[in-house]
Amino acid sequence: MTRTPIEQPSNSSEILIIDTDLERAKSLQLLLEFIKYPADTVTPQQLVAMDKDSLDSYLAIFTTNDATVRTFFLEINKKNKCFYPLVVLAYKQQLDEQLVVVHLPYITALCFEADYYSLNQVLDYVKNHNKRERRLTNRACQNLIGKSPAITFISHMIEQVANTTASVLISGESGTGKEVIARNIHAHSNRCDKPFIPINCGAIPSELLESELFGHEKGAFTGAISSRQGRFELAEGGVIFLDEIGDMPLSMQVKLLRVLQEHTYEKVGGNRINKTNVRVIAATHRCLEDLIKEGKFREDLYYRLNVFPIEISPLRERREDIALLINELIERIEKQSRGTVRLTQQAVKMLSLYDWPGNVRELANLIERLAILYPMNVVDVKELPEKYISGDYDSAKINMLVTDNSANPEGADLALLPDDGIDMKQHLTTIEISLIEQALNETNNVVARAATLLHMRRTTLVEKMRKYEIVR
Repeated sequence: MTRTPIEQPSNSSEILIIDTDLERAKSLQLLLEFIKYPADTVTPQQLVAMDKDSLDSYLAIFTTNDATVRTFFLEINKKNKCFYPLVVLAYKQQLDEQLVVVHLPYITALCFEADYYSLNQVLDYVKNHNKRERRLTNRACQNLIGKSPAITFISHMIEQVANTTASVLISGESGTGKEVIARNIHAHSNRCDKPFIPINCGAIPSELLESELFGHEKGAFTGAISSRQGRFELAEGGVIFLDEIGDMPLSMQVKLLRVLQEHTYEKVGGNRINKTNVRVIAATHRCLEDLIKEGKFREDLYYRLNVFPIEISPLRERREDIALLINELIERIEKQSRGTVRLTQQAVKMLSLYDWPGNVRELANLIERLAILYPMNVVDVKELPEKYISGDYDSAKINMLVTDNSANPEGADLALLPDDGIDMKQHLTTIEISLIEQALNETNNVVARAATLLHMRRTTLVEKMRKYEIVR
């Protein structure tokens, strides 16, 4: 007797076993659950009857060479693009080439010589998949926050360039989040399980930068009592992030150019040529074209680095992102057990009038300071540091901004209690409906992904949609 996967509760990533042989599927399910991997079993017919959206939350293990399953995956991929992993367990003489070349992003074919599959190999794959998902989650935890056109465009560019080997040059003012973009490119690439090694070219003395990048041999210079790995060696197979590339000395620019052209380097004090397979992502807050004119940056290196340019706007040009950023920054300090704070809508609107010369980094510092000064409290305009209060502050003007729903579509800030009171139950229901509708719109009505945005189980979201009669 199989269980219905949609109703199956799970505390971790779920596994869906698809098989015409229920006995075989059940034995694999029991084994997976024994090692703490919740699993469900379905027949091909049950699979076809499932809600397609629910598949996004599963690691699917396909253990049968059934035409129904093959057709199902071909059709769903053609219409929706599958972003969930699929493992095909097949015997070499039965392997269906048509299924293997279906071009699912995470398809894996585990082939076996005998007419049975190796449970150990399956378990190894599941464990490795689980580790990879955790790594992806950890690395992409500081996602780009915002709904402005600038952030939406950058997110699209990250998707476009992530799985290529192209060098990326990220430009923008200090504090805008250039390293966050670099980490997101890495997290969404096929190098995500390899190292991400950052280095600030402006923070290391020029005489030490070569050793930092390429390493040195024992005795290469005074104090080199042993050989040392450089950042390129540590980043092998992954990404090296060269922050503030505009501050790199000309002598080092020549050597970096050789690495980009020939994929080789030499350690300081060594004469052996080392090959490297490292993707280079660089960032700068300076105008490299101006540095080229001044003779401070090599033009040939600039074109090598600038294969795929990404420019991030300063925060003052995307003020609509400020409320979302405040929420994210508060959530971050809460997760790190560094306190919490809340801001009134007036305070948030006041902060949106400020020009933020230090960009997101300055905003993060302010939120942390407020959490220290007003722990577990609500901060209004009068509690903000003086520099953040606009000279033409007018409470009536700010209140008008607050009551304008279009100015705060996310409903992210703390609402003030009206003088005549409020029906709190109805108010909270309105907020909940609004957030659900926003999540559905943001994910093109894919319920599983909307549930992820709302940090709830898909089945919980489905129940709330029924309760509030929200129709996709």
